[in-house]
Amino acid sequence: MNSAGAAEAQGAISGGQIAAAVMGNALEFYDFTTYALFAVQIGNVFFPFHDGFTKLMGSLLTFGIGFVARPIGAIVLGAVGDRMGRRPSMLLSFVLMGVGIIGLVLIPPYAAIGPAAPALLVLCRLIQGFALGGEVGPTTAFLIEAAPTRSRALIGSWQSASQAVASLVGAVIGFAMSHALTPHDLESFGWRVAFGLGAIVLPFGLILRRRLPETLHRPDTISAADVEPGAASLLRPILVGLAMIMSFTTSTYVLLYMTTYATQTLHIAIKDSFGPSVANGISGIVFALLGGWLADRYGRKPVMITARTLLLLVTWPAFALIVANRDPVTLTVATGVISACSSTSVGVALVALTESLQKNVRSTAMAVIYAVAVTVFGGLAQPLISKVIEVTHNPMAPAWYLMAAAAIGITAMSFLRETHPAKVAALTAADFA
Repeated sequence: MNSAGAAEAQGAISGGQIAAAVMGNALEFYDFTTYALFAVQIGNVFFPFHDGFTKLMGSLLTFGIGFVARPIGAIVLGAVGDRMGRRPSMLLSFVLMGVGIIGLVLIPPYAAIGPAAPALLVLCRLIQGFALGGEVGPTTAFLIEAAPTRSRALIGSWQSASQAVASLVGAVIGFAMSHALTPHDLESFGWRVAFGLGAIVLPFGLILRRRLPETLHRPDTISAADVEPGAASLLRPILVGLAMIMSFTTSTYVLLYMTTYATQTLHIAIKDSFGPSVANGISGIVFALLGGWLADRYGRKPVMITARTLLLLVTWPAFALIVANRDPVTLTVATGVISACSSTSVGVALVALTESLQKNVRSTAMAVIYAVAVTVFGGLAQPLISKVIEVTHNPMAPAWYLMAAAAIGITAMSFLRETHPAKVAALTAADFA
């Protein structure tokens, strides 16, 4: 049976299996969105400095510390995925994720336990970082191995769409709480309630993941990476993947930063600052899936490169309008447009990169590539932008950062081999003709 026939014979992946696979990624971004939305309140609770900027930087740097453990988690949990199976790795990462988020909810404030409070906050962030470092590799490998060939990009794009769903839920909860609670209540317990609501999915996620089929031992139906076995075949996807993920993670965390940007730089009231996160979530869901659908029909590279080029073109005028108008409507609409251009390419890129890797190293390599790029560029994005704005007094700093990252991403994509099954088969046939 050929690879396409084998893929169809395995049957369609169910909605429950897709949900189980992407739930960890969704919880990650719910956590990150919630942290970004309440970064100011968290800074006030755990970092008792008199200067408001120093409190915010303490909070954002603690947010970034969680990224330090990502490469370690990627190596450990990614290897579990390649040796023991995708499912055991996915279960372990989800348990550790739960420990980190529940621990964060329960940490007493600095006023109660002193320096132990920020220390425990850092510990919880490190546990979460370790777990999340090993999340994307095994789950993306599972999705593309379980999916029928004809819809692999669409199903794989749920990795990106799930992030947007979580960001949207986090933004809606943050918006509702900012209107229902006073600023004092938001700081004393509101942000804890927001994190606690995310933890509700933990038992359901564990149940669903325990029921997943194992794809590690199935005959591989992905042929794009089988031409050159060995270490040499990894060099191109590793180098290209690092640059691509850097581009995507930069846009992702700049978009997550927009609520903080609205309140701290544009001085928009906090109750009016959640619109960008809502727009980011809606655009992310719609356009991530649209990108996957298009990639299944026209190929991975055309979709990725076109969408990232549009992002490069719209970023400067979008931020120019935001800075000129400084109102919630412009901020929300412009953020939605930027998110649409970015999201169209993210899910497709994760699929294409995973398809480029051999099965015996797919989980580990994907996890490490993703974790290293996100650690270096995602963890530093928000504090770096905050510092540049504070030093230069230039609110256009995020635009320059996004545009530089988009240009690097476009260049990297041009060097990635096309992995659309039909196009790979056509190239292979041409080689033998």
